[in-house]
Amino acid sequence: MTQPAIQLPVTFILWFNRQPFRPLIAKINPVPDPTPPRRAEVERNTLETRIRVTVDLDGSGGSRFKTGLPFLEHMLDQVARHGLIDLEIEAEGDLHIDAHHTVEDIGITLGQALARALGDKRGIRRYGHAYVPLDEALSRVVVDLSGRPGLSFNVDFTRPLIGAFDVDLCQEFFQGFVNHAALTLHIDNLRGTNAHHQAETVFKAFGRALRMALEPDPRMSGVMPSTKGIL
Repeated sequence: MTQPAIQLPVTFILWFNRQPFRPLIAKINPVPDPTPPRRAEVERNTLETRIRVTVDLDGSGGSRFKTGLPFLEHMLDQVARHGLIDLEIEAEGDLHIDAHHTVEDIGITLGQALARALGDKRGIRRYGHAYVPLDEALSRVVVDLSGRPGLSFNVDFTRPLIGAFDVDLCQEFFQGFVNHAALTLHIDNLRGTNAHHQAETVFKAFGRALRMALEPDPRMSGVMPSTKGIL
């Protein structure tokens, strides 16, 4: 015998249709985040230096430094701010000798942290470039997250020191970084007469180019940006 259909009041039907059941189901069965945090912390301790670097590639440009090297901290602040990377660096080194070991090892450890935070590089733009001016100075930086370390550094500084900072250490920083981040980096100071301006445009352009290369590409979601299938 067929049971008579249950007639629900119109007011109940209207109430039922307005209830937020989808959010309730989502809370019970949450969807995994398709973009896990790109963060890393690396410590590197040698007989010459002790370095700790924390990096968040999807940050807001915040930074905190304790290295004993004020000019380098000023430059790294530019990288964080213009690259929208959250960056913390603590360093103790043999500064009583000179800054060489400390600057180089900061570059090495930052490169290791970036490589670890980046993961397998699926879905990123891979390439980045930037021109940055500062008054009379102009620099260009181009980066390829290629998996192959390579540095072309063309900066003819107009004086050997910026304050107490040896300008040769800029190249040492980038060489250490490139070797351990496993990327290709071309740095060209196109013009400039003030050494501080030359250095600052280089580091700012580096931050901007790195930001572009690290950004997720919505058209390459989940795809390796290489015909080899690996970077």
